[in-house]
Amino acid sequence: MTDIRVVPGNPRDPQATRLLQASHALMQSLFSAEDNHFLSIDELCVDTIRFFVAKEGETTLGCAALANKGDYGEIKSMFVDPNARGKGIAHKLMHTLDQEARTQGLTVLKLETGDTLTQAHSLYHAHGFTDCGPFGDYEESDASIFMTKTLA
Repeated sequence: MTDIRVVPGNPRDPQATRLLQASHALMQSLFSAEDNHFLSIDELCVDTIRFFVAKEGETTLGCAALANKGDYGEIKSMFVDPNARGKGIAHKLMHTLDQEARTQGLTVLKLETGDTLTQAHSLYHAHGFTDCGPFGDYEESDASIFMTKTLA
């Protein structure tokens, strides 16, 4: 088995696009349109977003993005191929996002996730996130869980 490495990626790379499309399809199957807050592939390709992929050999198995919102960073597009779960990929992506936020001088990370995504909740709590209220342009919703983490 090869080591999994997290590297800067391009959302338009076919393997990354495949993962993003799978993530979008899952979110659309679970939540109403107004409760889906994922970014399109084009929206992920801007200067204020750093996009990362987790690779095993040459195969992309996971992705995540950090959006610099000025006074905080927002985690977006966190997804691991269902066939690759259990390998610690999500944890490696989270460590990379944390390091990138610190490199950018951000002192707070925030995220929005779906209320039924309990595995995601466990991951985020394991990385020091706590529940908070809506932030940015988000509105209160029964389908959304909002989390924050202060970076020391």
